[in-house]
Amino acid sequence: MLNCFSENTEQAKTITVIPANEYSTWLGKQNDFTQNWLRTTHFRGEPGNTSIIPDLSGGIATVLYCISDLKNFWGIGSLPLILPEGVYKFENETHYNNYAIAWGLGSYQFSRYKKPTKTPAQLLLPKDATEIINIVEAIYLVRDLINTPTDDMGPSELAQATVELSKSFNASVKQIIGDDLLTQNYAQIHTVGRASDDAPRLLDMRWGDPTHPRVTLIGKGVCFDTGGLDLKPSAGMLLMKKDMAGGAHALGLARMIMTAKLPINLRLLIPAVENSVSGNAYRPGDIIKSRKGITVEIGNTDAEGRLVIADALAEAVTENPELLIDFSTLTGAARVALGTDIAALFSNNDALSTAIMAHGEQQQDYIWRLPLFGGYREALNSNIADINNSSADGYAGAITAGLFLKEFVPNEIPWIHFDMMAWNLKTKPGKPAGGEAMTLRAVFSYLVEKYS
Repeated sequence: MLNCFSENTEQAKTITVIPANEYSTWLGKQNDFTQNWLRTTHFRGEPGNTSIIPDLSGGIATVLYCISDLKNFWGIGSLPLILPEGVYKFENETHYNNYAIAWGLGSYQFSRYKKPTKTPAQLLLPKDATEIINIVEAIYLVRDLINTPTDDMGPSELAQATVELSKSFNASVKQIIGDDLLTQNYAQIHTVGRASDDAPRLLDMRWGDPTHPRVTLIGKGVCFDTGGLDLKPSAGMLLMKKDMAGGAHALGLARMIMTAKLPINLRLLIPAVENSVSGNAYRPGDIIKSRKGITVEIGNTDAEGRLVIADALAEAVTENPELLIDFSTLTGAARVALGTDIAALFSNNDALSTAIMAHGEQQQDYIWRLPLFGGYREALNSNIADINNSSADGYAGAITAGLFLKEFVPNEIPWIHFDMMAWNLKTKPGKPAGGEAMTLRAVFSYLVEKYS
């Protein structure tokens, strides 16, 4: 079990969670000792305020935490690393599961290269904590994969992480590596990754009963992105270890699905590459024949993610899945449009989009739909190929990237494309600085409702 949780019911200290607008009313109902303590310590009862109220022996009687709204559970994520070590429980059980998820996610510390700064306080879990642990452990996996630098998380290591996950759930994995990608008609994946000394590959994991509805996940696995010959500046390259976050998300969601044993015929495709610079790097102006047969002119070697995803999409649709989802850190334009905390969603299916966004609102896993506006398709026109991988004018970059991918998905297959930051620039409650899982709780909630 994760070290932030406990099943030991003995001597668990109570945490009282109070909405800030109800604090004055609550305070008036407390005994003189509690009222005097809070006034003496200048407790203001504002969202995020915490008070450890002692008992007469100097121990902890209770913990008071003020929150903006009882449903706004993210604030709980600050508690495990600010409270003294020990076991705690929430007084109010109405939102216990969401509070426990926030507690678990707020306890995360990436410790592969540096010892944790603090041992988190532990939260007493409810009797049925299966879903809580499933979600928290899956998001830890995603964060760990994203936070690991490329020298320890290149294409071969991402492949190994996929193999290890498959072994835990009796899933199967096939890899197509290096020049075999050309032999088997994955020219875009090969072209993007061929300049690296860690060979490009397509990871293909399968799990579940073949008679169940097919759900296919695709994750962008660009383990580092220099920009290729259209080289990024150093500031733009600094966080590019996170450009495989789409692959990490696909693995995290697959783990959730398999742990919950959802009745799904699951397929997972991760094109794992490193976009490097060498004598055989692909060039602006090159033309690649994609797996679908569409010829692609390279307008920018730094628009590589859509190339590798496109070949994976072309393979995925051959099996006519009931649901197709791809995850990616695809464009800076999506961050400009929505900021770093909201994932952009593109889709060819209105009902599916509406449902996913509703689950995002419910789970406080925020998603906003952007349009696949056909009027912008002409920005990807090429004089010498079927399509260009990059718009020349730079406008609506997230939309034109989505339109590029749309070329590889038939309209009759329900498809969601996520374009996300997958990184917290600073620490917030439940969201430590570094790699972050976005959209996963929303999508998992949707899948549980649809397929359970």
